[in-house]
Amino acid sequence: MDLDEEYHKWHSPVIGRDFEMLVFGKGGYPIIIFPTSRGSYYQNKDQGLIETARWFLENGKVKIYCPDSLDAETWYDKSVSPAERARRHTFYDRLILEEIVSRAMHETGHTRIAVAGCSFGGYHSANFAFRHPGITGYCFSMSGVFDIRSFTDGYYDDNVYFNNPVDFIPGASDAALWQMGIVLGTAEHDICRGQNEWMSRLLAAKSIPHWLDIRAGRDHDWPVWKEMFPHYLSMLPGATP
Repeated sequence: MDLDEEYHKWHSPVIGRDFEMLVFGKGGYPIIIFPTSRGSYYQNKDQGLIETARWFLENGKVKIYCPDSLDAETWYDKSVSPAERARRHTFYDRLILEEIVSRAMHETGHTRIAVAGCSFGGYHSANFAFRHPGITGYCFSMSGVFDIRSFTDGYYDDNVYFNNPVDFIPGASDAALWQMGIVLGTAEHDICRGQNEWMSRLLAAKSIPHWLDIRAGRDHDWPVWKEMFPHYLSMLPGATP
C-alpha cells in the first residue's frame, strides 16, 4: 500500500523563488527531515528512509516533512564569497522556521517539532535544533557534521558562528536545550564519527542530556541510517504501541 504523500510547491517570500517539499502522513508528531549534501526534497523517499517509518506514518504517530535543500547555493557554492554562502544559509534557516515549522505546527496541533537528517542533513538538523531549542523537542542527527568552517575558506563572521554548532554550543544557555531529546547517531567506521564524538563531548561538558549512538561494524551510508531512523522515532511521545 502506498504511503499517504503530498507534493507542495510554493513561492517562498524568504528566498524569492519557488520551493518544493514532500509531506508524508496525516497527523502525529511533526518531523522535518533534511536531505544529504545538495540533495533534493525527494531524496529521503527515493533512498528508502521514509519507508522505514511506514508503521509510524500509517498509525498516525508522525507526520514527516521533506524540504528541498539550498546547499548548492549556500555552503557548496564556490562561485560566491564565503560571507555570501553564510548569508544565504541564514535565509534557508528562516525559510524552514517561518514557512515549514509554522505549517507543521498548524497542521498537527503540536507546539514543538522534531528534526532529523543524514550526513550533511545531520548538520542541518543539529544546527536548526540548537539554534531554535524552544520549538524543537527532538533532534535525530545521523552521521552528521558539526563544524562548517571547511566551507568558509578561513572566513569568519557572526553568520558563520551562529551556524557552526561546535562554536556556539559552548556558550549556549537556553534552558530548552536541557529538555530536548538529542541523538547523535554514527557508526564505527563512519567518516563523521570524530565529529559526533566531538559534539558529544561539548554537550557533556554542559551536562546537556544526549545519546551518542555508535553502531558497531557499520559505515557512513544509507543502510545504517535506515536502521537508526525507525529506532529513533520510537523515542517520540506516544510513538510505540
